[in-house]
Amino acid sequence: MSLFKSKKLLGLALGTTMALTAGAAAAKTTLTMYYPVAVGGPLTKIVDGIVADFEAKNPDIDVNAIYAGNYNDARIKALAALKSGKPAQLSVMFSIDIYDLIEQDAIVAFDDIVSTEEDRKWLKSFYPALMENGQTLGKTWGIPFQRSTIVMYYNKDAYRAAGLDPENPPTTWNALVDAGKKLTKKDGSQWGIMIPSTGYPYWMFGALTKQNGQVLMNSDGNETYFNNPKVVEALSFWKDLSVKHGVMPKGAIEWGTLRQNFLEGKTAMMWHSTGNLTTVKKKAKFDFGVAMLPGNPSRGTPTGGGNFYIFKKSSAEEKKAALKLIKFMTSADNAAKWSMETGYIGVSPAAYDTKKLQAYAKNFPPAAVARDQLKFATAELSTYQTGRVRKLLDDALQSVIAGGKAPADALGDAQTRAEKLLKPYK
Repeated sequence: MSLFKSKKLLGLALGTTMALTAGAAAAKTTLTMYYPVAVGGPLTKIVDGIVADFEAKNPDIDVNAIYAGNYNDARIKALAALKSGKPAQLSVMFSIDIYDLIEQDAIVAFDDIVSTEEDRKWLKSFYPALMENGQTLGKTWGIPFQRSTIVMYYNKDAYRAAGLDPENPPTTWNALVDAGKKLTKKDGSQWGIMIPSTGYPYWMFGALTKQNGQVLMNSDGNETYFNNPKVVEALSFWKDLSVKHGVMPKGAIEWGTLRQNFLEGKTAMMWHSTGNLTTVKKKAKFDFGVAMLPGNPSRGTPTGGGNFYIFKKSSAEEKKAALKLIKFMTSADNAAKWSMETGYIGVSPAAYDTKKLQAYAKNFPPAAVARDQLKFATAELSTYQTGRVRKLLDDALQSVIAGGKAPADALGDAQTRAEKLLKPYK
């Protein structure tokens, strides 16, 4: 064979190899995913680790997981990307963003993406209480991932010092007040309880109203009940914890610094997200407990946190890849891992059936409290015009807790304005 012919054949072979390589690269699907972190901590490393595991098992899919700040930041950045012409394919955003996202025609229902019986079975595998904020109009739009309930963290050492049983935290509002009085120190160095009134005040309030036998909105997202007598009564109780009973500081209590106040012993009890659990476990220098929230007459909490959404401006292949990623990240093993490393709820019964999470919950019972509390849970406040409606309620709550306005007046005004916003959706 001549040298010229050998070089020609070699060139053809190299060209073929390069073409095949280029074809393989072109066949690769790239996903961009925004996600938030609401409670702080090294959660980005956990997400990156799960994504890396997915990519290793799915070499045909690249995932660009972008930490976007808090929930509001994640929504703003994801929607801005859609408008910029370089959209993300999926995102973890507030579960309560569902109506806003549907109204903007930004997301696609999972019912329209799943294609197999296995997929349809997967859609039904999550805790029903966590699905309430992800379903409407007869379809599923959001899949639970970074989900929580509000729980009560309490300092067992402080309980012992006050003569209280550290294994029997309050189960009713009256018992909460009684314990709070014994735990509050006159010099102001330790309060009985702190409930945050900034950040997500409507969320905390949703717990109080549920405990008092009333939810804040209907399941169609077009009606609120802010001026219901039981809702007014719940806000009066929240205010009374400081001004009447003296077991909580007067004025606003900051969401962002409350965990540190608890860790420093400035409050013996705090209501906060279960997403704080692992951080409190690592940093508390005292014996602490985690309990379901008390009731009046029944226990109650809204669910909270973020769902996965798939954006409509994605190709069929991208939607298929996004679904594959979401199924992987919410699998029993990964949901269990996420719960153990963060404190968020394992989003399906299958997660709690894994040997690792069973062993973890046995050795650390607080890990199961949020899961067990789901039987008393309700959907987080979510309506059409969600941001505006939520701000109406937040402003009303602030005007009462920090400003001294009468609960009935503040909530009545918020209800009137909410009705005007929601009238077009009825």
